Amino acid sequence: MRVVLGALWMITTLSLAAPAPLRFSISDSWAMPLVQIEDDQPTQGILYDLMLSLATQVGHPAQFQVLARARIAPAMERGEIDVRCYVAQAWLNDLSGDHVWSIPLLVQRNVLVSAHIPPLSVRVPKLAAQNIGTVLNYSYPTLEPLFAKGQLKRDDARSEEQVLQKLVAGRFKYAVTNEWTLERFNQQLPVGRRLHVVAVVEEQSLGCFVRNDPALPVQRILRTLLRMKMSGEIDAIIKLYTGDRGRQLPSSPAP
Repeated sequence: MRVVLGALWMITTLSLAAPAPLRFSISDSWAMPLVQIEDDQPTQGILYDLMLSLATQVGHPAQFQVLARARIAPAMERGEIDVRCYVAQAWLNDLSGDHVWSIPLLVQRNVLVSAHIPPLSVRVPKLAAQNIGTVLNYSYPTLEPLFAKGQLKRDDARSEEQVLQKLVAGRFKYAVTNEWTLERFNQQLPVGRRLHVVAVVEEQSLGCFVRNDPALPVQRILRTLLRMKMSGEIDAIIKLYTGDRGRQLPSSPAP
């Protein structure tokens, strides 16, 4: 009996001593090279590697919750998510709760894509009234005025990869996508059917933010992200999946 009680005491002690998981959100609309999702869990990709390295360096196991984009903010406000990455402050004007932002960590470049090379240069504000491929619940600040006055109408899909599939199928003439996702998608197509960038829609600096909870090592998380950026680790992760150094933020934090 004493042996059993002793074993139970050791298990309880170890459980209490183990750090709680650091809970990250994963949007189900992301595609490679950002993240690969299999059986409702991320398995590889830029953001998976970034989050896993962050948790390891902070000293906590990583836990990933794959959610629809619209469900991520409510889950964080309920305390179900600790860290959200690949996000810009401009996307979250109505963010409630107490959160702390990291430095900018990487750049998202959204581009206008077509299945055909247009005869003339494309100026996004001058596009004729039409539907355009977009991702459900994604924010496109540059395009919002055009959506508001009805010049462009969103044709939403659940992920960037699905948007591009609809473009290939001829559902619309143009779509907006992340340039990295486009490059990955084009690798799967024959050379003659690859999609073309016809205009840059916007570039945005993205980072992570942390729920400001005394139970979380908030400052350690932020310091670790700063170190990962300044050391070149984040840029190396990006290069691993894209082979591209040309559009990353400098290793030193923005002033």
